[in-house]
Amino acid sequence: MTRILLPLLLILSLALSACGTTPQTPAPAADSPAPAVSTAQPASGSAPEPAARPALDTGYENALPTRLLLSLGTLQLAETANAVNAEQAPQLLMLWQALTNLTNSGTGATEEVDALLTQIEQTLSPEQVTAINAMRLTQTELQAWAQTNGIQTGTGAGSGGGGGGSGSGLSPEARATRQAENGKTGQTGSENGLSAALTQALIAYLQGIQ
Repeated sequence: MTRILLPLLLILSLALSACGTTPQTPAPAADSPAPAVSTAQPASGSAPEPAARPALDTGYENALPTRLLLSLGTLQLAETANAVNAEQAPQLLMLWQALTNLTNSGTGATEEVDALLTQIEQTLSPEQVTAINAMRLTQTELQAWAQTNGIQTGTGAGSGGGGGGSGSGLSPEARATRQAENGKTGQTGSENGLSAALTQALIAYLQGIQ
């Protein structure tokens, strides 16, 4: 009897000991990293605006008109780091030829001329426009260019002596000036003649860019 009770008592004691033990929850490791907190700012709903493109400056004292600024300014860029490149030349050539045809036809509206001048300005790079603005071109530079190229700045074909109407002895630029002064537009001022001469010189320059 004693042999039977001893194993039973031992089993009962072990069972009671197991029931009285409460399982322990393991403590978190001391070296566990804290959850990362994001500090990134939410993306803005709009992209940053591009830098404003410089506009041709015609507001300074004695500034040349837009057409003269663009033509003379582009020619003046020829010997600088901002000279017209081979990619721009065909586009500018087409626009200047279109402007010449429109002017010579005498039927172009002011809006059409302005639209072509705007396209010409936009074909130039921002650096080229900035460089032209820095030149501050006036009648002084225009007259200097005319003298350098042997162009007379008279007021029309009738202002010279005999033979003036034939254009003999004149350079191509001077002949272009004479033709512009007697053109269909009816404008006879020397500025109009210089504008035509500048345009022809510019067209020849653009045609030579490879």
